[in-house]
Amino acid sequence: MKEYERKGLLERVNREAATVGADIPEEIEVQGEPIDLRSFVFEIKRRDSVPPGERERVEQAKRNLRRERLERLEPIEDNEVSYAEGEALAASIIGIDRALEALEGLDAADPETEARRQETADRKRWMNFLKKALGREDAGGGRTRF
Repeated sequence: MKEYERKGLLERVNREAATVGADIPEEIEVQGEPIDLRSFVFEIKRRDSVPPGERERVEQAKRNLRRERLERLEPIEDNEVSYAEGEALAASIIGIDRALEALEGLDAADPETEARRQETADRKRWMNFLKKALGREDAGGGRTRF
């Protein structure tokens, strides 16, 4: 894959609004195990809040999805796949991000969790601003080395 194509894919998956209009995948394979992701997310979101017995299951699912996202992102970052494979990986990463957003939204009823999430988002926006202002951002949104 050409460098500009790789950078384009990385920019797409790291864009803040990448999940707007994206669908949660029907099924996804996480660590070799198929998961009915869409039905899981809708089952959990159907409730007003996550019951204490389900909270650990949801947290484990979020950890697994984050890990899977990183595993799918790595071949693009390291330029180990063709452009077509990279496109498929990018689409799956955006689907994972969409599912994570839906699951993260469940904690909005918990003020402490929401405050932590807002603080993390503010910190990320501030770091992105500083990188751009200091001219230290990789144009493709890839790994930045200082």
